Formats: sequence, C-alpha cells, structure tokens
Amino acid sequence: MTVTAPQQRADTGARLQRITPPLAVAGGVLVVSVALHVRDPHQSGSWGFCPWLLLTGTYCPGCGGLRAVNDLTRGDLAGAASSNLMLVSSIPVLGLLWARSFAQRWSGVRRPVPRSVVRSVSAVALAAIAVFAVVRNLPIGSWLAP
Repeated sequence: MTVTAPQQRADTGARLQRITPPLAVAGGVLVVSVALHVRDPHQSGSWGFCPWLLLTGTYCPGCGGLRAVNDLTRGDLAGAASSNLMLVSSIPVLGLLWARSFAQRWSGVRRPVPRSVVRSVSAVALAAIAVFAVVRNLPIGSWLAP
C-alpha cells in the first residue's frame, strides 16, 4: 500500500484573485469601523456635517449612520438602532450578500441572480429608503430621527 501526499490544487492563485474583491470590501468595512470606534461621531463636527441636513434642515436616510456604526463597535445595539434603524436592519442582509459572494468566488461557481429578482429587490429597497427618509422627518416618525 502506497501513501501519497494530497495534491495541492493548481488554482490557488486563481482563487486568491477571485476572493480579493470581497476581502477588500471586508477590509474596508473593518478600517472604517475602527476609525469610527476611535474617533467618536457623537461629538458634533468630529466627522464633518451632513450636507443634506445643512442645506435642507431635514434628515437624509444616512443621517446617524456614523453614530450607529460607532455604537455597534461598542456593542450598543439599542443605541445604534436609535441612530439609524435602516442601517442597522440592513447589516444582516448585506452580510448574507457578502457571504454569498465570497462562497461563490471561493468555489469558482457563479450562480447569478435573475435580473428580474435584482430589479424587484432594488425597487423595494429604494422605496423603503425613500419611505424611511420621509417618515423620519415627520412628527409621527420622530422616533426614527438620529
């Protein structure tokens, strides 16, 4: 009986090239999260001011997002949700999409999502963002304001 060493896959370089984009996204998210953890956006003007808020006096869908990420890096989920509920609720979805992309790139098997599904999901997401932006500026949705 002859024992042979397991063969190394020849596509190691190709795999690294395929997984580089999702790894770069993860690295970027990590860098931004660390920066927001170190420099607290709860202090007025520490990261600048929202141009939309300065021009219109209303909150954009992203207002409170930096504070939400800061709160998440400190483990304060309730504080993060009170800063920007839309951002916090989108994190699991974005995480699943990232994991799907990484897994497909790792295996080298692409399973594209049908365009009709992409269009439908994009339309629903844009509508939800628009509704969130409007409602958080109304008296009834003041609890959504950062």
